[in-house]
This record gives sequence, structure tokens and C-alpha cells, in this order.
Amino acid sequence: MRQSWRADVPGSAVVFLVALPLCLGIALASNAPMFSGLIAGVVGGLVVGALSGSQLMVSGPAAGLTAIVVTAIAALGSFEAFLASVVIGGALQIVLGLARAGQIGRYFPSAVVRGMLAAIGLILVLKQLPHAVGYDHDFEGDESFVQRDGDTTFTALEHALHATHGGAIVTSLIALAVLILWDRTGLRKLRLLPGPLAAVLVGVGVNALLGLANADWALSGEHLVTLPVIARLSDLAAHFSLPDWSAFARDETWQFGVTIGIVASLETLLSLEATDRLDPHRRESPSSRELVAQGVGNVASGLVGGLPVTGVIVRSAANIDAGSQTKLSALLHGLWLALAVVFASTLLNHIPLAALAAILLYTGYKLAHPKVVRAVWAQGPPQFVPFLVTVIAILLTDLLHGIGIGLATGFAFILFDQLRDPCFTVVSHSGAVLRRVQLHDRVSFLNKGTITRLLEEQKAGSRLELDASHCLYIDHDVLEYIGNFRQIALQRGIDLRLVGFKFPDEPAT
Repeated sequence: MRQSWRADVPGSAVVFLVALPLCLGIALASNAPMFSGLIAGVVGGLVVGALSGSQLMVSGPAAGLTAIVVTAIAALGSFEAFLASVVIGGALQIVLGLARAGQIGRYFPSAVVRGMLAAIGLILVLKQLPHAVGYDHDFEGDESFVQRDGDTTFTALEHALHATHGGAIVTSLIALAVLILWDRTGLRKLRLLPGPLAAVLVGVGVNALLGLANADWALSGEHLVTLPVIARLSDLAAHFSLPDWSAFARDETWQFGVTIGIVASLETLLSLEATDRLDPHRRESPSSRELVAQGVGNVASGLVGGLPVTGVIVRSAANIDAGSQTKLSALLHGLWLALAVVFASTLLNHIPLAALAAILLYTGYKLAHPKVVRAVWAQGPPQFVPFLVTVIAILLTDLLHGIGIGLATGFAFILFDQLRDPCFTVVSHSGAVLRRVQLHDRVSFLNKGTITRLLEEQKAGSRLELDASHCLYIDHDVLEYIGNFRQIALQRGIDLRLVGFKFPDEPAT
């Protein structure tokens, strides 16, 4: 960590700049106090970042939980009662982590994870284009197809074309040019000034120059970062909230708590798997430890008035793209969020959303690069179909529903592949009187159909030897069927020899 600080410190500044409007936007979309999103961002950086075993994943409030948060606050009657559910959800995550439930993340099909990354890339491009041209109606961080303002991802693009702002277009184009220039020239070697940070600084400067040249072109109000201004340190305490302790006695509080714990855990495990895939050093993160870290973070966030925290792929991708090497970047981004609220809110409120949109547009382009699609296509339908279904499903619903559809498709292909697996090898030569068949090391219930066809196709007078001496596992249903077929074989005049089988209550054959 000491050796990587030259990359991590500027990288943390980039993540901070990306996370700042996302924290505010997600709080707004959740019908929660604006400050609750910032608290979650700080906790995600300082608390989760300190405990996490991941070197590059960044945690904070997630758009995937906004629907649950809105519903929970309305059902429980107050934000304070909802905080009790956040604490419960965090406690559940700690239990899941200690029970090593994080291993579930290792079973997500690779095609689905790649599809999720590509879909998030496309969402970033489609959702940030309106912000890049000055149409800032939807909140920052929205990932759903149907937006809170009534638009869909595509109708928002149409409306944006009729409500462009010249200053936003100029700012975003120049910021995007800076990013491309930094990425494709020797400037990328300037570790203390990564391209995204340079793009923001240039964006602020461009907006200031536009204001001097023509006041109508200068960006202001809703087109800039809108951080709550803390005039005095004594005012800070008023923005924190404690849970309503009486809410712990209500069944609904626990129901929402369990929902938050499970959904936040799934989103975190998916983000962790995706982040490890993007890591240039291919480091594997301890998934169960991550659940514990997230759980502690959610307990802490709930106790001080913050939104639920999860691992977030958008911030993690920006972190990697900025050149960060270790989790020092995630820790520092939480510190910058805390310091910004107290000391730099007025200064940061000069940052154009169009400049931040340029960063996310470029990040999205990299995640959904055509070469990714070509690489998956080359691997054939079993990989490409789940990949494509995941991308389309996420684009047309939201992250969690889309992932669910993608996982179902991926597992369907795995199931189909297993059903086609012969699970045995014919070891006798062609034309042999005795047909010798050797079972593979594992025969699951999915192979019952294959075994059934093998035995049923035997004709009267045929001779078959079924060898299970190398088999480590045979499903009970398959074993029961083979045992029952012995009597059928006698009736049909089939010479069936079983080698290496151990039937219940019988010695090995």
C-alpha cells in the first residue's frame, strides 16, 4: 500500500468525484434525506473499505436498492424506522459472512458476469448522454429502464435532444477529449493527475470561461453538483439520524431488514466478481469476508442515519480506470466525502454534471467495448446467449431483475449441457459380444435419462456390463433405477452384469 500511494491518492479523488453526485442522486431517488446518501458513501469508504479484502471494489449507496428503500420508508412510516431495517440487514450480512455464504458468488456463470459489465457500460452511456447535453431531470445513478421522472431510458434521450444546453455540450465534449488524450498519449504516465481528474478540472475551467464569454452558456443550478452547505460545524449534528428503536418490535421492520440483507449481499457478490474480473492483476477477493465488511458497514450506516451500502460496480470501474492499485483508494474516497461535506461544499458545487458525465461515458464505453462482444461471440452459443440475454434484460428492467433473468438463462444452458453429458464411456470394441460400459466419476440425477435410455435400448439376448468401479458418486435415484432394472433384465432375457455398485442394504457387486 505504501508503494502504490502515488496511484491510489489521485485515483481516490476520481472515485470521490464520481461518487459525490451518485450519493446525492440515490438519496433523492430513495425519498430519503440527501445527507443519508453522503453518510452511506463515507461509511462505504471508511468502514467497509477498512474491513474489506478487496483491493479495488468501492462501496456506497446503490441504485439497485432504491425501490426497496422507497417502499420500506412508506410502509414503516418514517426514515428513522427504516434505519432499524438497515441495521437488521447488516447484522444478517455478518451472519451470512461468518457462515461462509460468500462462496455463492463463485457459482455465478462467467457469461452472466460479463453481460452485467457490458450492460452497465451501455446504461452509463445511455443514462449519461442526457446529462452530457444539459438535460438533468433524472437523478444521477439511475440504472432502471423506467425512470423516476416517468421517462424511460430511451424517451429521456428523445427529450434530451429537445432540451440541450450549449454550455453542457461544450463542457462534456472538451472533458471527453481530455480523457481520450490522456488515455492515448504519454500523459497517462502522470499518476498524480489521472485523466478523469484532469477532465473535471478542465470542465470547471471551461464553465468559468463560458460564463465570462456569454452568461447564457454558463452552467448553474441543476446543471452543477448540489452538495448541502454546512455553514457551521455545530449544524452538522442535525443531519444525522438515529434508528427508531421501537420499530424493532414490528414484523415489517424485520421483513424489510431481511430483504435488504439478502439483496445487498447478492449485489455485492456480483460486483465483487465483476471487479475481480476487471482487476489488471487478477486478484481474487475473499467473498465471505466481504459480506462481513458490508454487514458491519450497514450496521454503522443504519445507526447514524445512512442509506444501505453495497459494493458498486460503477465506482469500482472508475477506480480501476483511474489507475488505483489498492484499497487505500476506497478508504481515501470516503475521507474526501467526509471532508468535502464539512469544508468544501461551496467549492465542489462549481463542478458541472456534464464533466462528470464525460467520465462515466468513457467508463461505460470501456465496459461495453465491441471487443468484449466479439470475444464472447467467439466462445459459441452457450456463452453468448446468456451474455446477450443478461445485457438486454438489464437494459429493459433494472440490474437485479436483469441479473435474475441472466442467471436463469445461464443455468438453463448448464442444465442442458448436463442433460447431454453421456456420463459413461463404451470401452468394448465394436462388434463385441459383451458390451462393456464404464461410468464416469460422477453420475447426478440429471444423467438419469441417459442411463435409462442405455438400459432400455438393450434387446433380448444382449449382454451388458455396467462398471461403476471408478465412480465416486451416483445419485440415489439413478442407483435405485439400476437396481430395479436387474429384475426387468431377467424378464427380458438380458445378461446384465453390474461391477462396483453398492446398493442400499446390499454388499458391493
